[in-house]
Amino acid sequence: MKSVFAIAHLGFVGVAIAAMASPASAQEAGDVQIKLLGTAVLPDGEIDAVNVDLVGLPAGTDTAANDNYVPTVAVEYFVTDTFSIETIAGTTQHDVDAVSGFAAGTELVSDALLLPATVTVKAHFDAGGVKPYVGVGGAYFIWLSDDPGAATIPLGVTDTELSDEFGFVLQAGADVPLGDKGFGLTIDAKRYFIGTTARWFAGDTLVIETDHDLDPWVLSAGITYRF
Repeated sequence: MKSVFAIAHLGFVGVAIAAMASPASAQEAGDVQIKLLGTAVLPDGEIDAVNVDLVGLPAGTDTAANDNYVPTVAVEYFVTDTFSIETIAGTTQHDVDAVSGFAAGTELVSDALLLPATVTVKAHFDAGGVKPYVGVGGAYFIWLSDDPGAATIPLGVTDTELSDEFGFVLQAGADVPLGDKGFGLTIDAKRYFIGTTARWFAGDTLVIETDHDLDPWVLSAGITYRF
């Protein structure tokens, strides 16, 4: 986590320097902006409720999902010069491990591949070369694949499923135009409010079902091109 915040801090410093060195370029209705980003996905993953437990989970069992760092692409359309609609493209892969109840690091879900389909509506402001924005929108988390964790297979688990779910997202960030050719820099932070239900099966029998808070922070920085 410290390294992520250090990267974010350097990103803010770089944006500030670029803003002082470069003239602003106006955004106009009908513009499209493409963003190529490096993204840190920092989920929670704790258990919110245990719905089914045929194996007798240890008291106080809880879980966490690991962080991941991935490339992403964002596409943004300016409805007016100050309001836009944005969507992102990318996938992120996570394991879910025990943090209590079992030995720390016990793997319960492996290689869960997530497509976080997201659309936000953004309001843009002009701060003398830096263009901050805030946004709000909806998300649909689609699990493309997932496998039983290594620790569950010896217990007879043959399949794991994570439910696809709707949620919402808050967003804030800033764009910095570099000259008047459409290029720029960007930093972005999103906070999702969304969960999933995890199910473990032994053959056709549902043996464990738990609800989880995911609620990830998604932090990005990268380059932009507007046309």
